[in-house]
Amino acid sequence: MSLFPLFVKLHGRLVVVIGGGNIAQAKIPGLLAAGARVRVIAPDVLEEISSAALQGSLEWRPKLFAVDDLDGAHLVIAATSSSEVNKSVFRASESRGLWCNAVDDPQHCHFYYGAVVQRGDLQIAISTNGKSPALAQRLRQELESQFGPDYAPWLEWLGVTRDLLRAENGDAHSGKALLHHLASRPQFENFLRGTRRASEQGAA
Repeated sequence: MSLFPLFVKLHGRLVVVIGGGNIAQAKIPGLLAAGARVRVIAPDVLEEISSAALQGSLEWRPKLFAVDDLDGAHLVIAATSSSEVNKSVFRASESRGLWCNAVDDPQHCHFYYGAVVQRGDLQIAISTNGKSPALAQRLRQELESQFGPDYAPWLEWLGVTRDLLRAENGDAHSGKALLHHLASRPQFENFLRGTRRASEQGAA
C-alpha cells in the first residue's frame, strides 16, 4: 500500500511523546521547531528534557502512561524502549482516532518519519514505506550535497519576490511565467554570484 505524502502544520497543536530517553529526545527538537506544544509522559527523563520542561518549552508529566494523557492531543509519539508499552500507546491512540508513530515499529504506525533535507523553508522528505531506512539515509546524504545551504536564502528571496509581484498585480496567478523563470537553475546561479559579489565587497 502506497503512502500519502503530507507536510503537517503543528504550530500550537499538542503532540504527546511517551518516553523520556534517547528515542524520545531525538523526536522532540523537530516538534518544538515546528511550533508544537509537547507533552512528555515518562517517570524519568534525560537532563535535556527536564531542562526544557523547567524552561517552559514543554510539559513533562513524571508518571507511567495512562489513556487520559492523550487528552487534547493531535499526534502521538510512542518512544519508549518497551515494545509492549508502545503497542498499548498505539492502541489507545487508534481508539481515539489519533495518529500515532511507534518508533522503529512499522506495524504500529499511522505515519512514518521521513529522512529530511532541510534548507530553511525548503524541505525534501524521503520515505521507503519503512522498507529500507538505510536507503532513505543514503539518499538524504546525496540530496544534502545537491541542495546546499545557499538554497535557504534563495528561497527567502523567491518568497519575497512572489509576494511583491502578487501585491503589484493583485492576482495570484499573474506573473506565473516570471516566477517559474526566477526559480530556474540559471537564476539560482545568478543569485549565488550576486551574493558572493556582495560578500566580497563587504569584506573589502
